Order: sequence, then structure tokens, then C-alpha cells
Amino acid sequence: MSRVLIVGAGLTGSLCACLLRRELQSKVKIEVWDKARGAGGRMSTSRPPDPACHSADLGAQYVTATSYYAQAHHSLYSELLSCGVLKPLDSPVEGLRQTEGNRDYVTPLGMSSIVKHYLTESGAELSLECHVTGLFRRGALWEVQRKAGSSETFDAVVLTMPVPQILQLEGDVGERETILSIQQKQSLQSVEYSSRFALGLFFPPDSILDFPWAAKYVRENKVICYMAADSRKRNADVAGRGPSLVVHTGVPFGLEHLEKDKEEVQPIIMQEIHKLLPGLPQPISIKCQKWRYSQVLTTVPDCPGHMTILDQPPLVVGGDAFTHSNFDGCVESALSMCRTLKASL
Repeated sequence: MSRVLIVGAGLTGSLCACLLRRELQSKVKIEVWDKARGAGGRMSTSRPPDPACHSADLGAQYVTATSYYAQAHHSLYSELLSCGVLKPLDSPVEGLRQTEGNRDYVTPLGMSSIVKHYLTESGAELSLECHVTGLFRRGALWEVQRKAGSSETFDAVVLTMPVPQILQLEGDVGERETILSIQQKQSLQSVEYSSRFALGLFFPPDSILDFPWAAKYVRENKVICYMAADSRKRNADVAGRGPSLVVHTGVPFGLEHLEKDKEEVQPIIMQEIHKLLPGLPQPISIKCQKWRYSQVLTTVPDCPGHMTILDQPPLVVGGDAFTHSNFDGCVESALSMCRTLKASL
């Protein structure tokens, strides 16, 4: 039995784990490590501090399937729809630019429910708050070091975290002592991401959000580009539970304030929210999320789906930086990595 480590419990990592399990079944022992406190990555759903409030999607908001990918990834969409993880987006979204043939889907239980579905299907052993710091080749194995806890060895390693974090690893993969070829390093160094902030506002159960839309794209605002009454967007309002509001900043604002503390940026965003929604009730809690690696602006050249750094022992890196920054881009990367690992293992 081969021991496989997948670093990153986002969509790419969780689907890769699920596909490996389905392809190789009992031939692999799969572990998934993530430095966050919960699974989801940029498809995270933030739980409210009070169970009387609705949760909030602070990252990805919904899934858009083009006509091409609706057919190419038909089995995956059918699976998620049949088990209720995905449902059609039928709530009003102001400013949503529709493209003919596209279909939009929401997640009644939050965006992280997609990731959790694949992790459950994979049977992988999930370790959270597990921050990988170094990767060292030890003969036919990889030794993986982490910030807390002893290092462990694996037959194969898959890295799905943002590319700059891969290049910061100690050992044989980072920028210092490296097994990367010059071309591989240049390709990875060329990747660029956008940055933004997201706010989740949680309101008490008797609060009313007095506007007609479920979500809204905000045009010509220097701070905010998107807002959503999250449970309304998901068509998942529960009586007696307080609403939540999600607010995303635009990329220029995110880049301008990227190195500032969240506590310094949050009041600026709140001031703009009250200008746009002057009658907004007082929230009982606010969560501010800094997305340093929000979406990929410049991908690895030619979008190969993944990069095989070493065939034996297998070391594969992937994610939306190797395809394109949306649901189907992550799916393409996971499929690509699974084909390579299946052949290697």
C-alpha cells in the first residue's frame, strides 16, 4: 500500500483524494494536511460565533458551469446535484452578467460542503492546523516537515497550496536547494494572484436585511465590488436564525492594503458598507478575511493542469494556477494529477 500525502484541503486537493480512492481503492493510504482550522481553502464557509446565525461563504460564492464543462464534467455535476450539494441559483443577483449556455449553482450548506463531500468520499485521514514547512527527498520516500509535530515520510506527495507558498518551502523544492529545473522554477515564478478582503457580518435572529436582492455586484466603487445576503443567495433561510452578509472588496483595494492588519482595514470597509446600505442593522459579530491569493491572474504557461517535479518518488504540484481560477479549473487540475499519480503508483 502506497502512502500518499496531499497538502491542501481545498477543492483541488479534496477531489484529487476522492479520485485516487476511486481509481486505486485499497492500494493507497491517503492523508490530507491543511494549515487552516477547517477544510475548504478558498471555498471556505465561515461558521457564525452564535449558532442562532447563518454561516457565510467568505471565498467563492457560486459555481458557474459553461456549456462545455457541463458536458465534460457531467458525471461530477450530476453527483453533486443528486446528493443535494449543488442546486441551481434561482435567487436574484443584481449586476450578474449572464452568458448564453452558462448555468449557475449554489450550495445550500455552504461552499465548503463541496470539499467536505469529496473528503468524505475519499476516506482520507484529514489533519488540520498542520502547516508544512519543508520537503526532503530520502531515497524512495519524501520526508515532510511541519511547523508543529514530527516529520513523516510518504511514497508520494501532492502540493495544491498557492504557488508562492510552494516556492517558500525548505528542502528540495524551495528556491534555495532545489530539484526544480530552471524552466520549472521560471514557470512557477511567473504565476500571479489577485488579492482582496472579505467581510462576514452576522446579525441577531430578529434582524431584517431590507433590500430585494440576494447578491449584488457593485459597480464604480473604490472599495466594494460584491455583496450577498448569504443564506438568501443559497435559498437556505431558516426561521429563527439571524441573517449574514458577505462583502468582497475589489482587487485594487486589496492590493493597496495587502500588507496592513485586518483590524486596520475592517473599519474602512465597514464605513463603505454603511454608505451603500444605510439602514443595515447592527451585527453581533464581524469576521474579516484577507485573501492574499484570491484568484489567479497569470497561470503557469500553457495551463498543463499540473507539474510533475519528480517521477520517483512522485512529487506533483497542481491547482488553479495550472488551469484557470474557478470550479472547473480545479477539477481539470485534479483529474490531470490523478492520471499521473495512477501511472506512477
